[in-house]
Amino acid sequence: MEYKDYYAIMGLKREASADDIRKAYRRLARKYHPDVSKEADAEARFKDVGEAYEVLKDAEKRAAYDQLGSEWQAGQDFQPPPGQARHTRQPRQPHGAAAGPGFDAHTFSDGGDDYSDFFESLFRNRAEGGGSTGRAQREGFHAHGQDQHASIQIDLEDAYQGAKRSLSLRFPQHNADGTLSSSERVIEFTIPKGVRAGQNIRLAGQGAPGIGDGKPGDLYLEVEFRSHPRYRVEVRDVYMDLPVAPWEAALGAQVEVRLPTGGVVEVTVPAASSAGRKLRLKGRGIPATSAAAEAGDFYLVLQVALPPANTDAARAAYTQMAGQFADFRPRTKLEGAS
Repeated sequence: MEYKDYYAIMGLKREASADDIRKAYRRLARKYHPDVSKEADAEARFKDVGEAYEVLKDAEKRAAYDQLGSEWQAGQDFQPPPGQARHTRQPRQPHGAAAGPGFDAHTFSDGGDDYSDFFESLFRNRAEGGGSTGRAQREGFHAHGQDQHASIQIDLEDAYQGAKRSLSLRFPQHNADGTLSSSERVIEFTIPKGVRAGQNIRLAGQGAPGIGDGKPGDLYLEVEFRSHPRYRVEVRDVYMDLPVAPWEAALGAQVEVRLPTGGVVEVTVPAASSAGRKLRLKGRGIPATSAAAEAGDFYLVLQVALPPANTDAARAAYTQMAGQFADFRPRTKLEGAS
């Protein structure tokens, strides 16, 4: 079946008030009422408007409809969530016999009993025996809460060690009078060791509340890493630029490096290293999340740092070096290039 955007049908925003909904209905009911409208599709439009109003005017139905989220587009193929709520129809007004410029739209049927499949899939009624009256008894209205999503920024160190954090989120909620407001909630959660950027931390039952006996939805926190002055991350691998002096790159050296865990390791810079060379520390990247997974690697990218020539002695040293390496041609690869 096709998804129906009741807000678009009514020409409303999702945060529309109950008064906005009533005004929109009265205006559209007058425009598309079959007794007065000359529009070719007036009857179909009138039914759509009535169906949309039936849902949006009722705080419970509107809240259940909003649980579907705002990502759906009108006409998209739609299947109701498992265990979706059921709701009885309300008694209908008889269709008006006459209409004029001053008629009250509320005296007319807002769609009769000819609901769409979409409406029926969300708000079915179940008639229960009521003796000779055969009156349908209203069944309790229940709907699963909507899953919600938020982004969080964490430090790279949290991915290495795990951490406990809290955040404050604002959630929209519908009031009994149909207006929309928000509430604030502080949520505590655990950042698992080994989490990567782009992964979601699922907090069961921390999403939007359910309707009636419906269970609340889940909250999914998408992880992002804060910018770090020293490290950068590519999936599970971690990179760090390592400055070395010209003589360390040329002759080789032992240098100390601080890891995101806080520990310090000594690494060997091989002789004749050039800028951009990568030194790999296997398994020192973001930790594995299980025994079956592999930890990332930690890469040191060598950057040759030149001493400043800001004194006479320093300039003399560079002059002497230039004489010692007179045959060195640093731009050999560029020679002959077009």
